[in-house]
Amino acid sequence: MTARILVVDDIPSNVKLLEARLSAEYFDVMTAMSGADALAMCERAECDLVLLDVMMPDMDGFEVCRRIREHADWAEIPIIFVSSADDKDLIVRGFESGGVDYITKPFNHAELISRVRTHIALKAARDELKQLAEDKDELLGVLTHDLKNHLGAWT
Repeated sequence: MTARILVVDDIPSNVKLLEARLSAEYFDVMTAMSGADALAMCERAECDLVLLDVMMPDMDGFEVCRRIREHADWAEIPIIFVSSADDKDLIVRGFESGGVDYITKPFNHAELISRVRTHIALKAARDELKQLAEDKDELLGVLTHDLKNHLGAWT
């Protein structure tokens, strides 16, 4: 299955560049030009990763990240900040708001793709572990029920 990535940036040329780079690597790319558009896009379609600009009018990337993290269905989506701001305080703020990585512009194409693939692989592994835990819990529930019924028949 192809990973779906949401690219969020208020500068159209940045969106087009990221969309072209990611599409060339066979990712399914969705785009949003604002924080509000990004949240609406998350409502409409499931995504595996978000590439999020920090400096945007109306709602900055940190606020978008916080809102995504507050939503139960989206809380596990990895968010990578992509910004021309190389200020260490902003980078720390990005991690504190829930980001998993921070890439500065101009970015190296190979580095961007490598980080995207890494975080998508980590998400897939987490999703698989979560599913295995749910399957285990369900199996234990069935076994406990059957064991109680079996033991109850002997009393």
